[in-house]
Amino acid sequence: MNKRLILFQIGSILILEAGLMLPSLGVALLHSEQSTTAFFFSILITAGAGLLLKLFPPQDRRFGSREGLVITGLAWILASLFGALPFYLSAQIPSYIDALFETVSGFTTTGSTILANIEILDQGLLFWRSFTHWIGGMGILVFLLAILPQNNSHSMHLMRSEAPGPEVSKFVPRLRDSAKILYQIYILLTLIMVGCLLFAGMPLFDSLCTAFGTAGTGGFGIWNDSIAHYDSVLIEQIIAVFMVIFGINFSLYFFVFTGKLKNAFKNEEFHWFLGIILAAILMIAVNIMPLFDGFWTSWRHSSFAVTSIISTSGFATVDFNLWPTFSKIVLCLLMMVGSCAGSTGGGMKIVRIGILFKSLTRDLKKFINPRIIRRVRFNGLSIDEHVVAGIQSYFVIYMLIILASILLISLNGFDMTTTITSVLTTFNNVGPGLEMVGPTGNFYDFSGFSKLIFCLNMLLGRLEIYPLLFCFTLSAQKSTKFQSTF
Repeated sequence: MNKRLILFQIGSILILEAGLMLPSLGVALLHSEQSTTAFFFSILITAGAGLLLKLFPPQDRRFGSREGLVITGLAWILASLFGALPFYLSAQIPSYIDALFETVSGFTTTGSTILANIEILDQGLLFWRSFTHWIGGMGILVFLLAILPQNNSHSMHLMRSEAPGPEVSKFVPRLRDSAKILYQIYILLTLIMVGCLLFAGMPLFDSLCTAFGTAGTGGFGIWNDSIAHYDSVLIEQIIAVFMVIFGINFSLYFFVFTGKLKNAFKNEEFHWFLGIILAAILMIAVNIMPLFDGFWTSWRHSSFAVTSIISTSGFATVDFNLWPTFSKIVLCLLMMVGSCAGSTGGGMKIVRIGILFKSLTRDLKKFINPRIIRRVRFNGLSIDEHVVAGIQSYFVIYMLIILASILLISLNGFDMTTTITSVLTTFNNVGPGLEMVGPTGNFYDFSGFSKLIFCLNMLLGRLEIYPLLFCFTLSAQKSTKFQSTF
């Protein structure tokens, strides 16, 4: 294990994070806010820690999958720990655990909150809160790869560790160019959305924060009643469309921009994604129609809720906690399904669900007729058996973590719906759950221990389990070796 390289890379990430706090400092300065001092010292502390880690550069800058996993896991943990400083030092979130929860929720694009009154925060803190979604959406390490020179023969391990989905591929031969393309698409789509929201009448500050939350599929709003504050069908539809756009695999946009439209529209995961969205909207719209004035009003609220949950954005226009049980069950299932691999969304990912479904169908046919030899196919390609086995293993670990988390969170003594959905929404990086943690609720009343479990769940969900699991396994192995020497 190349420890010097790991510390050196972590140092670069902390310096980068300090730089990314500067726009929020600018907003606080512009409004002469109390949080200006908090941002100033947060930047100094974060940059200082980064420079300290870079004092002893490694002689060998090559790294493999082990280093990639450790760098990824530690980078997200430390970025969250230092990213919480503006909230804590400003005393606007006086508990450091609460500040950490809010920051982890931001970076992992979850959108769950401990704040009962969001509007009391300074605008600089509101900007930082939403900006963490945008930073975390495409990934801190992908951004690092885009702006810093890397050894392309080994940097793929960083990309693979952070990018969502069962497999990662490069758009172009040079990894740094692939990372640049990803961010160029990300920035372009964000700017287009900001322009659309401005056209719809939303103020500039609101447009930026909402676009950051939508692009990162995070869902932090700047008003207590989220998107319902604007009471605008046009704004709702713009956000709904962009939630779908950011829930689609970004490789499809690369195909579109390079003129390979057939490759984009033939994508099987894309078809599954749109099919699930349309089916869920229709089912819920019919189910909630008695609660609203006609089918089109129910369709309006159903379409926003479905796109918000399946993209794991978590914005809200109504309190779906008051909807019939059938609609709430559909939304809970969408939390687990999530969006497409290679997007900024969370959840299991459509491609994993699709391959799991097809492998189950294949195995049932083999059970009936053992002589059948059939490979699982997705997107017209034959899927390697090690990929199928890996997805099956991922699903088992995924369910075990959910069950263990539900057991631990149940120690709070809250109702079952709150307990289960609080775990589902944090682990799948969605944001709102049901009952106490519904669209109008928050996580403030949970114990400090539970909030740390939620933080761990959010990180595990965003990094898709393995990087953090590897870090913990490595720590356990070292601890065992240390104990065995006595």
